[in-house]
Amino acid sequence: MSSKADKAGRGRLRVVLAWHMHQPQYRDLITGVYRLPWTYLHAVKDYIDMAAHLEACPDARAVVNFAPILLEQISDYADQTRGYLNNAQPISDPLLAALVSPVLPVVNDQRAALIRACLRANEQRLIQRFTPFAKLSQIARLVVDNPDVLTYLDDQFLADILVWYHLAWLGESVRREDGRVLRLQEKGSGFSLQDRSELLGVIADVLGAVLPRYRKLAEAGRVELSVTPYAHPILPLLLDLRSAREAMPEAPLPELKAYPGGLERARRHVEEGIETFETHFGFRPSGCWPAEGGVSSAALALLGELGFDWVASGQSVLHNSLQRTGTAWETPEGPALYHPYRAENPGPACFFRDDGLSDLIGFTYANWHADDAVADLIRHLETIASHCAHPEQNVVSIILDGENAWEYYPENGQFFLSALYKRLAEHPGLDLTTFSACVDSEVQIRTLGELVAGSWVYGTFSTWIGDKDKNRGWDMLGEAKRAFDEAVADGRLMGRRLQLAERQLAVCEGSDWFWWFGDYNPADTVSDFEQLFRRHLSNLYQLIGVVPPEYLSHTFTTGKGRPQMGGVMRPGQAQA
Repeated sequence: MSSKADKAGRGRLRVVLAWHMHQPQYRDLITGVYRLPWTYLHAVKDYIDMAAHLEACPDARAVVNFAPILLEQISDYADQTRGYLNNAQPISDPLLAALVSPVLPVVNDQRAALIRACLRANEQRLIQRFTPFAKLSQIARLVVDNPDVLTYLDDQFLADILVWYHLAWLGESVRREDGRVLRLQEKGSGFSLQDRSELLGVIADVLGAVLPRYRKLAEAGRVELSVTPYAHPILPLLLDLRSAREAMPEAPLPELKAYPGGLERARRHVEEGIETFETHFGFRPSGCWPAEGGVSSAALALLGELGFDWVASGQSVLHNSLQRTGTAWETPEGPALYHPYRAENPGPACFFRDDGLSDLIGFTYANWHADDAVADLIRHLETIASHCAHPEQNVVSIILDGENAWEYYPENGQFFLSALYKRLAEHPGLDLTTFSACVDSEVQIRTLGELVAGSWVYGTFSTWIGDKDKNRGWDMLGEAKRAFDEAVADGRLMGRRLQLAERQLAVCEGSDWFWWFGDYNPADTVSDFEQLFRRHLSNLYQLIGVVPPEYLSHTFTTGKGRPQMGGVMRPGQAQA
């Protein structure tokens, strides 16, 4: 009997912490310019800290999932920042470039845009935490919409707010260990161009270290790395738009009856995702978090065919599927949620997210004392274990963003995460493990009689289809895909141009654009993503030699909702 078995001699409940690292393509593939900065900001704050927590607790285990399109952007930012420092090569992110620019904007509109960008951070945790940044932000809000006053702000104000914005976004592991950061924080104001270059050096070092540190953890067996199809598309919808009606029978669908060549495109995203992952980590992944946990029978068959041992999805997908076949949610052996399943045989094992526990971390614990929050989570896990006849046969899957939630925690979740890993790793009745370890062990994988297609959000695809604006987005995408297919059939695309067009098409097929379409979302964020979607589609038309349709020059969706709290699996959204 293991020394970590509980007093009753029962096995330990298996617990998997899975963090999803995900950003869409913010770079304009024609101009090379990054339109939004969230990739590098989350890399220097969240992705590096999540690695540091695992490094600090040798007995901890976790699953970390990377979207391939994010891997490419992190690598590109690392190359650009190092290239600037070593060889004066340009930086194509305007905000990052402004940090080290010797000539700051003089035109009021440009100065106002730069100041607004430096206010896009969590007010409580990232701005008010640092007194100099709070004072700068207070002034910025007073003057940013007043051109007459803006004229009186000098370059030093812009330099200082740029420095503090980037200092605030640094992860705690960087802030506490890098002497350059400590020196800049102590200086507080009056930052010179040399100071700004030094800060870029910090950022470059972090960006260059992120992926190698995860690779080292994986090679040491302390983390399992998994992947998402290349550009984060909703595979079931590419394969069959009608799969949306499995969980939403009355959902209105786009005029587009089926996505052209959907199977080929879905296969290409999975294959290219695997290739990109192997390029950065040196091995083939065993597991896949499909974009947004979106699964269907056809999607699982494809993922199994291409060699994945496991996939993960949402609790509501399992609930809908069991309900369809009349299978009980509670069984004599414990809750049905805490078992892996096979929906296709042969096929990958399916693990399902515990929404309640995942959302406690994502939404609730940020305002608790860290020790109380961890103790509460462990009490929940102990209760689950007590309801399982054989806990070692059960798996609790806690899955959420590895980025957005921590912006709402004190000091980027430093206290919570360090306590969480330590307490879980030491607990005698809990086995902190990975999905592959569960598949390779004696855990029984049950048969799922019928899989109802859906995602981790409500168990449906309502976040990506069924709304008039989301449907309009699908119709626009479908028209662009048909134009692409015609250009290929006519022989107008070959060689490098074909490769660029295929890459641009993949970006347009990502799920993130559709997430934000709809007036219930925050106006600023809807505007950002709606504009970027139209830009990506326009670029695709240009690459295939076709004049973009006039409708791509016009906004088709606007938001009216309030900003939402972080912690859900979505692209980075800093709150102003």
